[in-house]
Amino acid sequence: MHDDRGLVEARLKRVLDERIRPAVHPVSVPMDIAVWEARGEPVPVAEGLAAATRPAAVGEAWGRPWGTSWFTVTGTVPGEWAGRTVEAILDLGFDENMTGFQCEGLVYRPDGTPVKGLNPRNQWVRVAGPAEGGEEVEYRIEAASNPVLLDYHPFLPTRLGDIETSHGDPLYTLARMDLAVFDETVWQLVMDLEVLGELMAELPVDSGRRYAIVRAVDRALDAVDLQDVNGTAAEARSRLDEVLSSPAEPSAHRISAVGHAHIDSAWLWPLRETVRKVARTTSNMTSLLESEPEFVFAMSQAQQWAWIKEHRPEVWARVVAAVAEGRFVPTGGMWVEADTNMPGSEAMARQFVHGKRFFLDEFGVENDEAWLPDTFGFAAGLPQIIKAAGSKWLLTQKISWSQVNKFPHHTFQWEGIDGTRIFTHFPPVDTYNCAMKGGEVAHAARNFKDKGVAHHSLAPTGWGDGGGGTTREMIAKAARLRDLEGSARVTWEKPAEFFEKAQAEYPKPPVWVGELYLELHRATLTSQAGTKQGNRRSEHLLREAELWAATAAVRTGFPYPYEELDRIWKTVLLHQFHDILPGSSIAWVHREAEATYRRIAGELTAIVEAAQAALAGEGGTPLVFNAAPHARHGVPAGGAGAAARAGAARLSEGADGSYVLENGLLRVVVDARGLVVSAYDVGNEREAVAPGTPANLLQIHPDFPNMWDAWDVDAFYRNTVTDLTDADEVAPETTAAENGTVAVRVARAFGESTVVQVLSLRPGSRRLDIDTEVDWHETEKFLKLAFPLDVHAERYASETQFGHFHRPTHTNTSWEAAKFEACNHRFVHMEEPGWGVALVTDSTYGHDVTRQVRDGADGGDGGTTTTLRASLLRAPRFPDPETDQGLHRFRHALVPGATIGDAVREGYRVNLPEREVTGAGEVAPLVAVGDDAVVVTAVKLADDGSRDVVVRFHEAHGGRARTTLTPGFEAADVVATDLLERPLEGAGAEPVTGPVPVELRPFELRTLRFRRA
Repeated sequence: MHDDRGLVEARLKRVLDERIRPAVHPVSVPMDIAVWEARGEPVPVAEGLAAATRPAAVGEAWGRPWGTSWFTVTGTVPGEWAGRTVEAILDLGFDENMTGFQCEGLVYRPDGTPVKGLNPRNQWVRVAGPAEGGEEVEYRIEAASNPVLLDYHPFLPTRLGDIETSHGDPLYTLARMDLAVFDETVWQLVMDLEVLGELMAELPVDSGRRYAIVRAVDRALDAVDLQDVNGTAAEARSRLDEVLSSPAEPSAHRISAVGHAHIDSAWLWPLRETVRKVARTTSNMTSLLESEPEFVFAMSQAQQWAWIKEHRPEVWARVVAAVAEGRFVPTGGMWVEADTNMPGSEAMARQFVHGKRFFLDEFGVENDEAWLPDTFGFAAGLPQIIKAAGSKWLLTQKISWSQVNKFPHHTFQWEGIDGTRIFTHFPPVDTYNCAMKGGEVAHAARNFKDKGVAHHSLAPTGWGDGGGGTTREMIAKAARLRDLEGSARVTWEKPAEFFEKAQAEYPKPPVWVGELYLELHRATLTSQAGTKQGNRRSEHLLREAELWAATAAVRTGFPYPYEELDRIWKTVLLHQFHDILPGSSIAWVHREAEATYRRIAGELTAIVEAAQAALAGEGGTPLVFNAAPHARHGVPAGGAGAAARAGAARLSEGADGSYVLENGLLRVVVDARGLVVSAYDVGNEREAVAPGTPANLLQIHPDFPNMWDAWDVDAFYRNTVTDLTDADEVAPETTAAENGTVAVRVARAFGESTVVQVLSLRPGSRRLDIDTEVDWHETEKFLKLAFPLDVHAERYASETQFGHFHRPTHTNTSWEAAKFEACNHRFVHMEEPGWGVALVTDSTYGHDVTRQVRDGADGGDGGTTTTLRASLLRAPRFPDPETDQGLHRFRHALVPGATIGDAVREGYRVNLPEREVTGAGEVAPLVAVGDDAVVVTAVKLADDGSRDVVVRFHEAHGGRARTTLTPGFEAADVVATDLLERPLEGAGAEPVTGPVPVELRPFELRTLRFRRA
């Protein structure tokens, strides 16, 4: 037989595109259109429904950027359509390739009942099936004219990312507003041919199955009368029965399809628009569930559920009903799909606390899975947090985006820093927006790394990022792929059903130890410094507010601000979403975020001050409140008292314009350029700064990645660097001279920017504090702060949630080389046996570490220079063309001679400054711990209002700890709990008669709940 495969495949494409698809809606009549354009922000539904309209027409331009237009469309079903299925086709001017990224709409009935959402892949509304003829049809459409920002030429700078800088011209043109007959048989033929055509393209060219499909498709197309598609579609379908009914091979890969709509809580749209995106998507999904009995839809992010409940009660009612039926599934157990690299220990824990509690309170649903398909890498502290929240599984697919190394597993155990293991799945379909296309299904089966020992994978199915969800076309394709020769088997299942099957068939999968590093989007550790600083400061203010409010409540009857703290926590958690905290959203999002953080700071400071005033009482005794987990200046952790101050540091000027700062513990030399050329640990007689290389060196790089401007920094940025060594001023800083502190002020100018640094040394301190103020006006540049250290270390430690994680300083393999930018929380630490150095920070997260051997032949000592650089600022132009422009303040501290314990302690010090209050006398801590290696991360009252005291703590040095925890109040009993403050399985309450003994493994996290006597 001659090979006519290519001829048939080309024939199929043209006939589908030009004849069969258009025949799905063979006849139509136009609807009448009227419109009201809301001024300013979106209005309540009732106001939009009641507004006076003006006539409009297809072909009319509409929709200024970020505007809302309320369309009224009316029509009458023709009498001759009686007995036929009728749909409204409502095309706002869609581009089918921009689902979730352009205009959208939510269709209502005149009484305000939501019908379904409109988007480029979902333009239809079922009117009647079958129609009687003569029905009057009226719909209202809340249409959002969101601009396309990630266009066909992506990453171009645009002012459309903020309503304050957008133009006022209309963006869209009404394309179609019709009533039309829907021909179910033709639509089913389209689905048959699409499934077979896509499958055919994935089969080997010499496969008998492929040619069987070719012949069947050819025969089916022969049956189609191109001038009467509707009259001949049934016969065409019958000629495909045999190839569509041939069953899959017994060994075929099994895919659990989960209906899904990954909705970014903010990204290329503001938070307020996400509220509407969620309403549109959930309206679509509840509608689809009513007509598709096998379909299952899962939705994560409790915040998005809460938005529907608060803002769209009419949609919420449908969601609640669908959840009760068991096929609209809450998943993930987190408040939002957060970044997991940068959130602090407590914040990451509270993501699960508030997420899981919402689903428990609203639906009685306990999530066993963490669902994070799009998060930019995963910190090594996360497995323990997932387990401590009562969950046991993790799903993500983002690691498939890595540029250098291909991850070796799709199903595996992920082991965190404390040894906790979590059963983890990466969907081999490599997308969270699966459309059930043949290429996607075939890729999942081919790509699956665990063949031979496992057979199941999961496919999140539906349009996402900007929402949309699953479509009827995806469901139709999945039905055909349930048991089809040549394809993987597809079944709709809940996430938990997939994980139970996957774990049962693969009880001992391979283990991956340590962080799940994404070899992409590394610059998200630095972009939008103001957002990152707001997050860090909010986390520490929340710690203070809970600590002092709980202490005051127990000691004085102070009213514990349950509702305020709950609201503020949820706001902070929302802003840890994986496109907000990473700095990859539009200008509007970050402008609002920084304003929100300022408001939060005011509210939390007021709580702290009120609680401290209640604790201090009346009096004139100077008191220092210490919120850190370690004693400071004689003031115990979590207590208040008089601070013991050391003498004074000394500042001297050299003839060469240099300055020496010393206090008997540390001697620092700042040269005439304002650079640190020596940081000498007096007690250990050890120099920290590598010979011939200054520290506190600001370096600037060009920064224009190949793609994803706000997200990426590509390795080639390091090829070009400028050292900022010219100083406009190097002089003593007299304003810092308090409590015996000495300081040097350094001012520089570069490009269009200026920087002022204050380097200070306090008496009795082994750290050099570095306050940096940058007035930043660069474009596509990357600013680093470098510390070349005389340390020979094969690895270094970075703080992460509930501990720290070691990374190599070398680049032996491509895995290490790919980690050229990494994350830290409060500190980075490196050491040789017996001596180390730490750099602590109050707000930066990104850093890099490199090493080189000094050349002894050129007068060097042949030792190793290990250079640590903190990442300060970037200036990408997409999606925010003004990223980071303006004034920024950073605080770092260099700590020569630091142990890991010193790094932990100094990290807290720089993030939790002392607060000075006058009062009656000392305040004893509410809880006291007998070992500095055990760090308390939260002291609070129980969330249930019982007034029990909850204490969370962990081992922070990476060793074992045996100590006691002593409550500073009358406690009846104590019980170990999970993060949600529920007793652990098998844990009983123990009476408290004194200090409570505590034994912890390295980095082990524990929560204790004390019932007050």
